Amino acid sequence: MTLKLQSVTAGYRNRSVFTGLTLPEIPAGSLVAVVGPNAVGKSTLLKSIAGLLPIAGTMTFAGENLAAMTAHHRIRRVGYLPQPLPQAIPLVAYETVFSACRSACGDWSREETELAIEEVFGTLGIRQLALRRLSEMSGGQRQMVGLAQVLVRQAPLMLLDEPTSALDLHWQLNVLNAVRDATSRTGAIALVASHDLNLALRYCDQILVLSPGGQAVLGTPAQVLTPKLLAKTYGIEARIERCSRGHPIVLADRPLSASVN
Repeated sequence: MTLKLQSVTAGYRNRSVFTGLTLPEIPAGSLVAVVGPNAVGKSTLLKSIAGLLPIAGTMTFAGENLAAMTAHHRIRRVGYLPQPLPQAIPLVAYETVFSACRSACGDWSREETELAIEEVFGTLGIRQLALRRLSEMSGGQRQMVGLAQVLVRQAPLMLLDEPTSALDLHWQLNVLNAVRDATSRTGAIALVASHDLNLALRYCDQILVLSPGGQAVLGTPAQVLTPKLLAKTYGIEARIERCSRGHPIVLADRPLSASVN
């Protein structure tokens, strides 16, 4: 079960964000960070894979053409969390997650659905939110419920667009631990768009760096997050060092002039 993109062109109306994008095959069980500066196409890439934008080229998952999947089949195979937070509607969290699960996994019994919801709420640490209305929650709490809607479906391909953007440090770590566990335990593939390079270094098997002009580099953190690439992509002078526990961290020293390439 692998994800493969070959000669993919995608974008909006008359503006292509990617032209002829080809990536190395992403194997099962991979947690991949999608990083890069603003407006390079992180969200566009995830939307394209999710089938929300038309593409030219080939995108396959487990040997199936993603662009040719029916909506019913896609919802079973692909879990997508958009960047906007779930709306502050008057439904309680349990109802929204139950509905998401039933729409994607209609062949599950009620008992199977309830067990899956219980497991996800426990894994994310949000059991206390189960009977709270989304209209009474903070943005971060609604983001956690949105993630629960994706994880409960147990989709083998997960596309998460900045799933930690509204969360404090505790919940950021909780989310990435939960996604890391899901990919390791089930062999799912997760693509997570993020601006936090240090979280990407800490949790992800591979990092996909998107640069202005539709350029992309995919590889292990050690391969792709180098001072040279950070200078070219982000326009910063930066170092990759190790903390006292041996984890690599990015230290940004100063912005560089626009002439750096």
